[in-house]
Amino acid sequence: MTAEDVDARNPDSVAAAYFRAKLRFEIDVMDVADAPDGRFVLVDTRRQSSWDHGHIPGSLHIPTADIPSRAPELIPAGTRVVVYSWGPGCNGSTVAALAFAELGYSVREMIGGIEYWARNGLPVETADGVGCTKPDGIVTAHPG
Repeated sequence: MTAEDVDARNPDSVAAAYFRAKLRFEIDVMDVADAPDGRFVLVDTRRQSSWDHGHIPGSLHIPTADIPSRAPELIPAGTRVVVYSWGPGCNGSTVAALAFAELGYSVREMIGGIEYWARNGLPVETADGVGCTKPDGIVTAHPG
C-alpha cells in the first residue's frame, strides 16, 4: 500500500485499501471449483498422511516444508499457484503461500481449505476413488 492508497484521516479508505489488498491474495473454494482448467496450479500443502486421507482431484502435493526445493522443479516460473491446507483454523496455507511468494510465484490462498471444499459437496479423492459428501447447508448456498 502506498500513501495514496491510504488516508489515515479517513478510516473508510484504510479499510477499503486493506480489503482490496487482501482480496488480491485470497480465493474462495467455489471460485477455485468454477475456475477454467489451466488458470492456475492447485497445490495441497498438507503432510502426506493428510493428503492420503483425501485431497482435491487434480491438485499437486507439495508439503509446505518441501516448497523451496520441489516447487521450482515441478511448477514452471510464471505459473499462477493456489495453495490450500486443512481449513480456517490452520495457517498452513498462509505459510505455504509465503514460501511460493518468496520464490517469485504469483500465489493465492484458498480460504476455507479442504474442509470447506468438502463441506460444499465438492469432490475429494482418496485411495478408494473420487467422491462427494452431502453439502453442508450452513456453509453453502449450493444444495446437493
